Amino acid sequence: MATPEADIEAGTRRDLVGMSREEMGRALAGLGLPAFRTKQVWHWIYCRGATEFDAMTTLAKPLRRLLAERFAISRPIVSKAQVSADRTRKWLVAFADGSEAETVFIPEEDRGALCVSSQVGCTLNCSFCHTGTQPWVRNLTAGEIVGQAMLARDALGEWPTAANGQRLLSNIVLMGMGEPLYNYDNVVKAMKIVMDMEGIAISRRRITLSTAGVVPRIADVGRDLGVRLAISLHAVTDELRDELVPLNRRYPIADLLAACRDYPGGRNARRITFEYAMLKGVNDSEADARALVRLVRGIPAKMNLIPFNPWPGAPYECSTPKAIERFAAIVNRAGYASPVRTPRGRDILAACGQLKSDSVRVRARAG
Repeated sequence: MATPEADIEAGTRRDLVGMSREEMGRALAGLGLPAFRTKQVWHWIYCRGATEFDAMTTLAKPLRRLLAERFAISRPIVSKAQVSADRTRKWLVAFADGSEAETVFIPEEDRGALCVSSQVGCTLNCSFCHTGTQPWVRNLTAGEIVGQAMLARDALGEWPTAANGQRLLSNIVLMGMGEPLYNYDNVVKAMKIVMDMEGIAISRRRITLSTAGVVPRIADVGRDLGVRLAISLHAVTDELRDELVPLNRRYPIADLLAACRDYPGGRNARRITFEYAMLKGVNDSEADARALVRLVRGIPAKMNLIPFNPWPGAPYECSTPKAIERFAAIVNRAGYASPVRTPRGRDILAACGQLKSDSVRVRARAG
């Protein structure tokens, strides 16, 4: 199936959003433009949030018209916007081919994290995750991933990029729909655009990539991006993790933790986060907590204990507050920070593990 980027390139205009600096430079050089024009256009798109070439007032009008004839500056379309009672915002985002994914903004007092999707649907079928009940549709392009950050900035009124770094959208977490490491090239390309300090300018220290454990790609993340790493663990035995996170059958816990120990930059200042959904009577015993401590020994780490967020038809229940408290106390006493994540956006199905869209894969018709 053709991607939206391919559709645009096959037509009369190419989309600049999602191009690397080098690609944009080559595209503009094809019009005979000097290199400094790339820097100007990049600034207008990623620092000032321009959505049309007419806004680029440092360019002469004839040049703006030429660019508009040859190129596009796209944004995903917001099909539906919801705001939770706790101020969490969720957008159902539609792309050029009609498929949809969800993006969530989680605000704090003076900052906030944007939870970005990397795929439409998911291949992993994790049994506790609502997204896992939706078949994989396709990977998102680099432009579609970056576009989620851009539309969030639109909604928050945060253009141009603040020179002092003070902004509500301060962090990005690749924890939305899909497994980022199964869309590796597009995720890397998109995050390099996001991290460019002459544009959106979100530091690698403020980006967290969450993976269910695609072991061969973990070292690549450290080499190519150097962002913070989060591991969706959720169990302390292969038997249980095979059920909760079927990817474990391919990359078992021992292999996953070995990759974590070797992760470039994994040290106390940049600890690996182990995400652990608290499931009543499944993985929340005191014995489980002690086993978790033994598993991660020697890895600079912290635990993110996530009270299970229910969704329609979910086969699990959330652990009791007392069980979560006992679990956290054991992990804390062993020297690992173990904050209990406060559920955000549950009332609009925007919390961890609740994201899903109605997109289905379009199959090619014979003949």
